[in-house]
Amino acid sequence: MRRDVSVAVKEHYRKMRQNRTYDYVQRMHKKYLTFDKPMDLREAMGHLNSLIDVSDPDLDLPNVQHLIQSAEAIRADNRPDWMQLTGLIHDLGKIMFMWGSDADGTSQAEQWGMVGDVFVVGCKLPSSCVYPEFNALNPDMKDDRYNTTTGVYEEGCGLDNLELAWGHDEYLYQVLNNHKENSLPDEAMVMIRYHSFYPWHSGGSYKELTNEKDKEYLEIIKDFNKYDLYTKSQKIYDLEDVREYYQPIAEKYLGKGPIYW
Repeated sequence: MRRDVSVAVKEHYRKMRQNRTYDYVQRMHKKYLTFDKPMDLREAMGHLNSLIDVSDPDLDLPNVQHLIQSAEAIRADNRPDWMQLTGLIHDLGKIMFMWGSDADGTSQAEQWGMVGDVFVVGCKLPSSCVYPEFNALNPDMKDDRYNTTTGVYEEGCGLDNLELAWGHDEYLYQVLNNHKENSLPDEAMVMIRYHSFYPWHSGGSYKELTNEKDKEYLEIIKDFNKYDLYTKSQKIYDLEDVREYYQPIAEKYLGKGPIYW
């Protein structure tokens, strides 16, 4: 990793840990989950040609390239068409930079509220978080409501009942959950919602909060992350060249109309 990239990534996570609190997540839900901005998949993917994820130390290409690389790897392994589409769209929540703000960390310049490994808000931050030395900067860790192992949650409540740090995963999940024409299987929605939740799926944290159903989720995520993590390269794809193959799959599972962001 180049030193300048390392410094930028570390600063990104410092801001992320300092600002992504329980109250911040509630405010972002209220602000961004309005579902009043119609945009079709083609236009959304085009906008990701303008975004480079500052939290990714492995790739400095526009984010749409990572999406195509993931989808093409899934396709090459003859995995189901819905999983290929999931690979193609799994980071599309980053489209929020189009209407985001520096103050929220959801802009092109300030991405700390949009990208990077996520954690649970409302309970103690685990040492499995990347750069755990920044955990103490989070104001919630000085609040007795939020700084215990279970925090505001019931033991064994399951991932689906937790509030994750606001970011592109949760945004896309909520947008698709609201999209009436969405017929992606549950496995796809799990992949979309939890693929950046590294302290859980890679760090082994939050055992007090997970349940039996989450063991299935873990296998789904580990399967998907082979394509999310290990397909990054400097190969450049033309979005138009792959559109002919993926467009019918997208219409099959998401319909032909716009998605409301």
